[in-house]
Amino acid sequence: MRKMPKQESASVTKEIIFQIILHLVVFSFYAIDRKNPQIEESEVVFFINLAVVAFVINYVFLPRFFYKKKYLTFALAAVGIIAFTLVMEELVLEQIYFPETRGTSFPGIFYTLLSILPVVTILVGFHFGWDAFRKERELEKLQGAVKESELQFLKSQINPHFLFNNLNNLYAHAIENSPKTPDIILELSAVLRYMLYDCKAEYVPLGKEVEHIENFMKISELQIEDRGSVGLTVENVSESYQIAPLLLIVFIENAFKHSTASQTDNISIAVDIWVEKDGVLKFSCVNSYHPHSNIDSLSSGIGLENVRKRLDLLYPQAHELVIHQGENRFEVILSLALKKAS
Repeated sequence: MRKMPKQESASVTKEIIFQIILHLVVFSFYAIDRKNPQIEESEVVFFINLAVVAFVINYVFLPRFFYKKKYLTFALAAVGIIAFTLVMEELVLEQIYFPETRGTSFPGIFYTLLSILPVVTILVGFHFGWDAFRKERELEKLQGAVKESELQFLKSQINPHFLFNNLNNLYAHAIENSPKTPDIILELSAVLRYMLYDCKAEYVPLGKEVEHIENFMKISELQIEDRGSVGLTVENVSESYQIAPLLLIVFIENAFKHSTASQTDNISIAVDIWVEKDGVLKFSCVNSYHPHSNIDSLSSGIGLENVRKRLDLLYPQAHELVIHQGENRFEVILSLALKKAS
């Protein structure tokens, strides 16, 4: 026999408690009369008859027919069991408990239905609402799991992408026996340490992310050397804020690729990061490029597509991204509502 998981067992327990309370409340309205507060045996039996009908509809007809969109079958089954209940009440129960009064005549189908349908409708309706609420919770959990899986997939794309580019740079310096090779290895080590160990969480301290950006730009600046200028300005960065890791770095990496792939000199890359008083991060990354070079694929590569998706998933309605590609200038401006550190 399959052992029921704790979460499923807890859900079943909650539903049982809910059904017991619901039946007690409905029975109190059905059976208790102000003029005659004493509960009669007949009232208990008649109510059990209706509760059985509701139970069959709730736990047999709804899951087998209604939830599987077999609406006609469900309607016929519901009508059939209500008709059976009507027959049971008129021809069996009334003959047992009221043989000389109610059992002597049939008041009519509509009159009997008026005594049956309200109770059945309430019991079925509340169960249907319970199922709808439970399915909504399950859907939210499923959406959360899908979102987390997609975020992990998108984040995993960044690491090999970044590593591939910088290993190529390191290889080129090593071939030339460049004295900067040890510095590149140290900076690359710091960057990889951050990516492998520090940014596993969904959000990281803003200061750590900025430090990672500084290390990354030191590595990337080595490829430019004396062919241009690289600038980074950081203002009002506080540890009291958190940010999703490896978001901003994608734009900076893209800027270096744009500039170095299209220009041999006069390269210009300027990155500005500051936080306003209301906790909104302002990020600007501007780079030069040669308009007649073959860099069309750079603006639509893995990196930018990746970061757009992550922004939509992590900061819905909480960010504004503007990318402008001019004649010889590529500009990214991002506004982002930061999370407060817990």
